[in-house]
Order: sequence, then structure tokens, then C-alpha cells
Amino acid sequence: MKSLVLVLCLAQLWGCHSIPLGPGLVYRELNCDDPETEQAALVAVDYLNSNLLRGYKHTLNQIDKVKVWPRRPMGEVFEIEIDTLETTCHALDPTPSANCSVRQLRQHAVEGDCDFHVLKQAGQFSVLSAKCDSSPDSAEDVRKVCPDCPLLAPLNDTKVVHAVDAALAAFNARNNGPYFQLVEVSRAQLVPLPASTYVEFAVAATDCVAKDVTDPAHCNLLAEKQYGFCKSTLTEKVGGEDVEVACTVFQTQPVLPQPQPDGTNVPSSVGASAAPESPPAAVMAGPLVVSAPQPKYQAHHDLRHTFTGVASVESASGEPFHMGKAPMLGQPGVAVAAGPVVRPCPGRIRHFKV
Repeated sequence: MKSLVLVLCLAQLWGCHSIPLGPGLVYRELNCDDPETEQAALVAVDYLNSNLLRGYKHTLNQIDKVKVWPRRPMGEVFEIEIDTLETTCHALDPTPSANCSVRQLRQHAVEGDCDFHVLKQAGQFSVLSAKCDSSPDSAEDVRKVCPDCPLLAPLNDTKVVHAVDAALAAFNARNNGPYFQLVEVSRAQLVPLPASTYVEFAVAATDCVAKDVTDPAHCNLLAEKQYGFCKSTLTEKVGGEDVEVACTVFQTQPVLPQPQPDGTNVPSSVGASAAPESPPAAVMAGPLVVSAPQPKYQAHHDLRHTFTGVASVESASGEPFHMGKAPMLGQPGVAVAAGPVVRPCPGRIRHFKV
């Protein structure tokens, strides 16, 4: 009797093992350079840039991996890993990222590494979750390309802070319009010869007139936010210093009424979240809102502080999406016909490898 029960159990186990995986439990693989894959990746990069609070916009460099999962009751979710490169356009710059120059290796390039879940439904792509981090190229790699090029300096270095203060004061002193306040220090390099400090920083216009300001603490940001981006070099000289600064002021961001639960409209500045007045910042991360603390010692604005990934993402209908299993290649003991191999991954490098 025991032998009969054992045989029945083994038969049931074999039957379960040989049943093909049903729909929704397996993913399909795409070529990393497939047009559909690239379209999903570009949507992901646009999402990244639209959520940046600090630092610089990024551009797609390489697609590392892609899996496409079916989503019930409809649509597909692209699980995609991509590499990005920092551009020279600040996050507040309205220039489309496609028109921004990629920061070169000799300028101490910064690479981003991102994981996205992108939903494709009715031919439209939308990002469900995102997780990124970024890091500057190694000093050794920069030295190989340009032995004398300066490296990134900590943004809170005393020389950097002084250079930014001096540059902002020089800009306001010759400005006939509003007084500008510092939003962030974006980038800095210490140049040995001639001894100088190069800085890039973002500013915002206030309700004070630059030439009339006696106490900047009494100045407030404009309701219609107006941001600018500055580049400056402070050169040390015997008995003094020389400051060169050039700033680009972007167009004002109009205040649009936002509908409220009681039916009233409250003015809200477009893109105001792109430059928070004080950290930590509230950042949208797919269906979550998280706090993004900023580290004290950094040489660049790490993408890991832009948003946090989501373990289980939800669709608009509220149905959770969970990871399934690897695609089943065949059943035990059954020959499988040869088919095309879906490769290559990773895909092509669009700019250069960091």
C-alpha cells in the first residue's frame, strides 16, 4: 500500500514539473539595441531628468539588460538596466537633454547606473519605478587621458565655498535686476597652475533689487521662480585674487493654479520642486514619496538621492506587479527546435565607456 501511495505522489510531482508555465509567469527577452527597448530606455532617461532636483541632466549611454514581463490584465513591464552619462546642462536648464553636450573624460566624467520598471500599455510607455546611483570616473582613468587635468573637488571645500561666494557677490554687484541667491554648488575643480578654483553653481532670483540689498536674509524667492546657472574661475594672485563669472538666467516659470479638494485653485510654480529651498527634499519615486538626504562630503550630486526604487510597483488599477520566473526553454525529455538567439546584451555604447 505504501509503495502504491509513493508511486502516485511521484506521478503527481512529475506532472507538475512537466506543465508549461502559464501566461504571466515568464518574461521574454529583447535585444538591448531593439528599437522597442531603446524607446523604453529613452522614456526612463526623460523620467530621470524630469525628477532631478540637483546636479546635471543625464543622457543614455548603454542598455545593459532588459526583460519584458506580461502584466495582467493588459500591457507589459520592461525591467531595464541602463548606463547614463552626465551632460553639461544643469537640472534647472530648460534645454532638452538631447541637445546637451556630454561631459568628456578630460572634464572628469560622471556615469549613472539605473534600474527601471517601464510599463507599456496601449503603445504608450510610463515609468513605474526607478533606482539610480552615479559616480565620477576614477582619477587613474582621467590621468590616462589628461595627466594635467584637474579632478572634481568636494563641494564643501573651503576654497570652493569662498570661490562661489566671491563669484555670486561679483555677479550681483554688476546686476541691474533682481538680487540672486545661491541654490546649490553644482561642480568644482581645484586647478594647480595657475592656482585657481573653478566652480559651477545654480542661483535663483529674489524680490530684492541687487544694487539696493543691505541684508540678503530679508530677500525672498519670486513667486514665478527664475533660476540661473553660473560658471566662475577665481585665480589667486599676489596680494589678492581675480574673479571671472558668467551667468545664464533662464526664463521665469509661470505660476499655474492647482485644483484643490474643496474646488479652489491654489497657485503653484511650475517645476518649483526642481530646486528646493532647503534639504531634505521631497522626491517623487513612482508611487512613493521619499526624503532625499544630502551627504555633507561629496564631489558631485549622486543620483541615488533623486529617488528610491520600489520593490512592488502598482498599476493604475492597483494590481501589483511581481517578478516571475525565467522563461522555460523546454520540457524534460522533449527535443527543442533550434531558434534565433536573442542577443546581444549589453547593447552598443553611444558615447564612451567610463
